[in-house]
Amino acid sequence: MSKKKRADSDAATPAMAQLERLGVPFTVHEYHHNADHMDQGYGIEAAKKLGLDPRTVYKTLMADTGKERVIGIVPVTGHLNLKHLAAAVGAKKARMADKAQAERESGYVLGGISPFGQRTAHITVLDQGALEFDTIMVSGGKRGISLGLDPRDLIRVLKAKTAPLATN
Repeated sequence: MSKKKRADSDAATPAMAQLERLGVPFTVHEYHHNADHMDQGYGIEAAKKLGLDPRTVYKTLMADTGKERVIGIVPVTGHLNLKHLAAAVGAKKARMADKAQAERESGYVLGGISPFGQRTAHITVLDQGALEFDTIMVSGGKRGISLGLDPRDLIRVLKAKTAPLATN
């Protein structure tokens, strides 16, 4: 595991570049991603390899309301409640976005989609449980890179809403 504050923007992902440009404090946590044994998902892999409480590791998911794509951020220990996400953004319903569309609009590959530095800005909703922690982890924009930051900074930077989005 590597943990450091990234000082050089040359190797930074768009997510890191956005946070650096805005002066948001964050830490970079790198691990070797292995596609074998991905039954539990990318986030659980990150939590295990980084030795973190999985309740503090969050996944970034894109959903489609029929009018627009929106981002829901939930702990890797749970699932995204699409009804709650739709309600949080004032939509009647939501479904998971198509993988190709999520990758195209975010600019990241599945398993590395960060809420920061996306190609297209989206309404973002963070599960309200994140506010129980001083630091949460989100994808850094590449498989094998996670970023640690205060969830309040995430809300501020992305103008995110909070809502009860996670189910077990």
